Amino acid sequence: MVSIKDIAKQAGVSISTVSYALNGSPKVTDETTARILAVAKELNYIPNAAARSLKTRETKIIGVFLTDFSGAFYGDLLQGTKEILSEKGYDLIVCSGKQSHRMLPERMIDGAIILDETFGSTELLSYAERGHKLVVLDRELQHSNINQVLLDNKAGARLAAEYLIEQGHRTLYVVTGPSGSYDSRQRLQAVTQAVERSAGVKLTVIEGDFNKSAGEQAAASIIAENSGTAAAVFCFNDEMAIGMFNYLAAHHPDIRIGEHIHIVGFDNMELASYTQPRLSTIDYSKRKWGALAAEQLIKLISGDEVEHERIYVSLIKGNSVRSAKES
Repeated sequence: MVSIKDIAKQAGVSISTVSYALNGSPKVTDETTARILAVAKELNYIPNAAARSLKTRETKIIGVFLTDFSGAFYGDLLQGTKEILSEKGYDLIVCSGKQSHRMLPERMIDGAIILDETFGSTELLSYAERGHKLVVLDRELQHSNINQVLLDNKAGARLAAEYLIEQGHRTLYVVTGPSGSYDSRQRLQAVTQAVERSAGVKLTVIEGDFNKSAGEQAAASIIAENSGTAAAVFCFNDEMAIGMFNYLAAHHPDIRIGEHIHIVGFDNMELASYTQPRLSTIDYSKRKWGALAAEQLIKLISGDEVEHERIYVSLIKGNSVRSAKES
């Protein structure tokens, strides 16, 4: 690999002069800079980003850590993040898996946005203690180097459960996310509280994983258990709700959504607006969530004061839920 020593030797200047020229310093004349850049190009010189970051203590790169990339959820979130980071002169890399965690302690990135349950909270707190700047989207952590930008899961789940109960439904099912999901735990807690406040409502919990296949399996279980009886279902994301739609269309076309089974999702993904009937769901701006996370992280890195933020939600009422009296 070509080094600045090689450039200095061929250009007949000192190593420090090459360094100044490559970094655009006014300490070197335009003529000398042009000569050095020409030599660098001739030798196919590639700057060593790792060495430069050790000197400047910044890479101008932000990492977004995700548990996985499946489903349609992440596009808007990452777009919102990228837009803000680009405005501030930062690049974005998206990471997944245990091996990628070393990018923080090895200072390959300037900070991280975490939506990844493979990080333990103790691990994240240890990074914060070492001065790393973090924004978490999937847990509550208290540290001066960590900011929380959390979705208002409880409010959304409460809206969904209360909507089904207000429509007169007394047999409720929830299809959860994976057991390690903070969002899923928050939603289940809120639904349980809503049911406990409502007399005569039976709640059944079905464990899912936020994927369509879990919605399909849940639909099969619910149909087997409620033959001839109307049921209401709150899927903890739209992906599973659409899996439920798909299963019913393929295997039970006689069972009509909004009549025999009533379904609410969470996320308002684009596909939800095209389902027949239109899926009732919890809406929020995923792009805003990503953008706000990026803004908060830049503030942390800059040493500015930050406060924890919350992304608010609303209920979109579709024809996938109707009154129990109409069932």
